[in-house]
Amino acid sequence: MGGFGLGSACGIHLLEKVRWSTYPARVHRPGRSTTSLALLIAGLLGLLACSSEDPPPPAPSTADAPNVKTVAADGHDGHAHPPRQPMPAFEGWNLQGEKVSISSLIGKRLLLVVFNPETPEGAAAAKGANALAPLAGDHNFQILGVGTAIPRNSIERFVREEKIAYPVLDDSSSNIAARLGLPAISRRAGRPVPALIFRVDAEGNIAGVLGNFLPSDPQAGVERELRNQLRLPAAEGAEAADAGPLAPDFTTSRLDGDEPFTFSSLKGRPVVLIFFLHTCPHCHRALNFLKEELPRIPEAARPELIGISVQDRVYAVRQRLKDEGLDFFTVLRDPDDALQRQYGVLGAIPVTFLIDANGAIVSRTDGWREDRDPALTRMRLASISKQPVPMLLHQTGFSGNEFCSVCHTAETETWELTRHASAFDTLVEHGADTDTKCVGCHVVGFEKKGGYEIHPPTPHFEDVGCESCHGRGGPHLSPGFVSKESYESACVACHDAKHSLAFEYTSFLGRVSHGANAYLLNLPAEERDKLLAERGVRRTSVLPTNAAYVGSDACQACHAKEFETWSNNPHANAVATLDKKGEAGNAACLQCHTTGFGLEGGFPEDAAPAAHPDLARVGCESCHGPGGAHVGADAKRVGTIVSLGDKCDSCAVLKICGACHDDANDPGFEFEVMDKIEKLRHGTIEPAAGLPDKSAAGKRAAHRWLAHGPSAPNELALLEHAFAVSEGS
Repeated sequence: MGGFGLGSACGIHLLEKVRWSTYPARVHRPGRSTTSLALLIAGLLGLLACSSEDPPPPAPSTADAPNVKTVAADGHDGHAHPPRQPMPAFEGWNLQGEKVSISSLIGKRLLLVVFNPETPEGAAAAKGANALAPLAGDHNFQILGVGTAIPRNSIERFVREEKIAYPVLDDSSSNIAARLGLPAISRRAGRPVPALIFRVDAEGNIAGVLGNFLPSDPQAGVERELRNQLRLPAAEGAEAADAGPLAPDFTTSRLDGDEPFTFSSLKGRPVVLIFFLHTCPHCHRALNFLKEELPRIPEAARPELIGISVQDRVYAVRQRLKDEGLDFFTVLRDPDDALQRQYGVLGAIPVTFLIDANGAIVSRTDGWREDRDPALTRMRLASISKQPVPMLLHQTGFSGNEFCSVCHTAETETWELTRHASAFDTLVEHGADTDTKCVGCHVVGFEKKGGYEIHPPTPHFEDVGCESCHGRGGPHLSPGFVSKESYESACVACHDAKHSLAFEYTSFLGRVSHGANAYLLNLPAEERDKLLAERGVRRTSVLPTNAAYVGSDACQACHAKEFETWSNNPHANAVATLDKKGEAGNAACLQCHTTGFGLEGGFPEDAAPAAHPDLARVGCESCHGPGGAHVGADAKRVGTIVSLGDKCDSCAVLKICGACHDDANDPGFEFEVMDKIEKLRHGTIEPAAGLPDKSAAGKRAAHRWLAHGPSAPNELALLEHAFAVSEGS
């Protein structure tokens, strides 16, 4: 098969993240052989699936059903999902003579590249991963290579000549490769497997394996697929066929040997273009659906079905299609994989493009899911054929953005310009895509019937989608979900005080409103991208600005323990670091090394640090906001200062820290924020600092929280001190 991927060879899971049920990932379980790992990897690579001997399962049709359900009753797609598999523990020596243990890399996403550089596939794997090395720091992942099966000096020469930027272990003995099951995988495949790339999550579990490479373009294919799996931006200048652009033109030979076929000859009529493998059951199901569905469309409007075989075995393809009763459409050849490269077909098959009469790609579907693709494709076929579009939303579960987009095209395009459209990517980048505390606000319908599931993965519900704001099925199925006058109730379900500091519905609505963003669609791409980039730049502080700064000394009387903890951390001596660099007079630097720079009561813009020692440091108010309305004798204590003990570190607190700890001054800080906050943590866990619940029940509740929740070693003492302060005030 020409192609490579993560997941089953021809099925929908090829491009999906594979997840397994958990058990400790740091150490491979004693006595466990590599056989089970080899079986799992072989299955993921498709070495044990979709052979020509495998009879295709029956293809149930929904074409005649008046009310098509688009999700199985149990929410499962019918495919087996293996248990969560930890990366086997191993250690080795890198080419610099340093010992490296795989367990030391847990905590950050990892690409483990096992390769024999003397083979084309091995060299392609190593070089394809190397193209991503400059992005590792900004996107929170690491790369480790394992050069195997050849002498050390050959591995060193390859690394030197190709300028491999990531560390590479010497596995000339092939011990590590054996530990990872490569010999067993090769035996099961019936051929040598010279390279594998393991995608390992932050907990040390295998999230996917890449091992089948497109023979004609392996290096570029590796890079493209890894960018896709790691949620990285496309390479500069890269073009891929996706919804929106014109379908690339081509000329190729037909399977039946007649005159060459030119795609542009179909201009003026809609087209279904499907890349398929003749032995693939999923392809058979898709083709059977099209065989039944297309004749239902009036002939004058009916799309032309064109198939491209990903294997150039003319007789075998022709015979299998005849045997399956699928020899009813035009089939084209792709002997050098040129069309697969042109259309970006690098993984799951079938890949189906729906193209309108103007030659524009309206949709792309990778794989074939019986639980949703028949209904979705019926809607899309009707749309490109200019026929009435049936509304085939799921009647009891969620449907996903793809269903909405068939009719609501402009709204979908404006949504794609918002951060809601990449909300799940932020979890993947931070290694939090299986954290149940985070997932719910980055997907559609988490922990609800027919909504997002972590296992098995449901990528069509990733991101903050239509149904997050409009309800399940939108106003069609949930007319009372939100008021027509306001979506605030939907927004504040996630944008609450714990996760979104300074969230104010009216001003934030414009960032996601379809109507407010419609004008962006008519702007030149360069101008539009510039405006969107500016939206991502924090212009103002998320802290309150309606009070004067008073300095940290004013906090000490009531918060003595907290003041003591703060006094012993680098924030209290922030200007000293500028002194060492001779920058203590640099106003640009003082903005982040003083308290309230240039604001009322804060550090004066033209002052010398020595003249204002209390403000010449990153003080209490740098993180908690100005205290002028909080410290007065008759001041209202609750709500006049920002309490952080009850806030989400990676959401709300990061917004405060990130104002100074940005990419220019502290690259990588956003991925270490929780560890760094833990080192500075102090104070109470109550929303109103200094005014916790004084009752005995309140104290018992606090003790229970400390017994079962995350805590710093001295947190109980600090909490008890807060009670004492509150009771004595």
